[in-house]
Amino acid sequence: MELISSKLLSGKTVLITGASRGIGKAISYCFAEQGARLILTGRNLDDLDTVKRELQTNGEPHLAFLMDVSNPEGIKETFDHLAKEKIILDAIVNNAGIMVDATLQMVKPDMMRDIFDTNISGTILPTQFALKSFIRKRKGSVINLSSIIGTNGNLGQTIYGSSKAAIIGFTKSLSKEVAPLNIRVNAIAPGFIDTDMIKNMDQKFFDKNKAAIGMRRLGKPEDVARVALFLASDLSEYVTGQVIGVDGGMVI
Repeated sequence: MELISSKLLSGKTVLITGASRGIGKAISYCFAEQGARLILTGRNLDDLDTVKRELQTNGEPHLAFLMDVSNPEGIKETFDHLAKEKIILDAIVNNAGIMVDATLQMVKPDMMRDIFDTNISGTILPTQFALKSFIRKRKGSVINLSSIIGTNGNLGQTIYGSSKAAIIGFTKSLSKEVAPLNIRVNAIAPGFIDTDMIKNMDQKFFDKNKAAIGMRRLGKPEDVARVALFLASDLSEYVTGQVIGVDGGMVI
């Protein structure tokens, strides 16, 4: 068997949530370079269209859809459109998420609802729809973005950490459910990655986190994208139910 082709995702169609910035944007560029046709989704259609125009094309055009993963009806509309156009997915990257810091005493119900609706339901519901494609093909890859906070916790992030830990539980349980169908489900747990999420972080907190990284540098979105590429490609065809840390030695 040939292990490496010139384009690891040639002929594959992949849906990416939160594709217009940060890690999602890096994954979009990486996957397009490796031959994938992309279905880009997010909450800002102008930003998605900008990314789409910049992507390398590989035959079939990339598509962009306004889709807020906290809105079940919006998710259904997107997948209904894909079904109408007979677009069959090979993989889904559940990247969209939000992070709000607060000690538990300061958490409001609305904050909790927003984080859980986006990070948990916003991972589960798109996956539920994507499984229809995967079951039809008897093959597929689900890639969920968790976090180092979901695996190890952090002060002031009880709700965010809970949401990312839930994604790990979802990943492991679903992987057992669909493994007989040759569908793989894995998660990535990024560490301290240089994205908009850390731009307004308290300087002392920033310095403390950076100092804890064994490789002594912030992670780049591209570091995460390359792991997602492995999980979307046939190189990982016997890998499922795993949580892969991308943290530069922050947690060992």
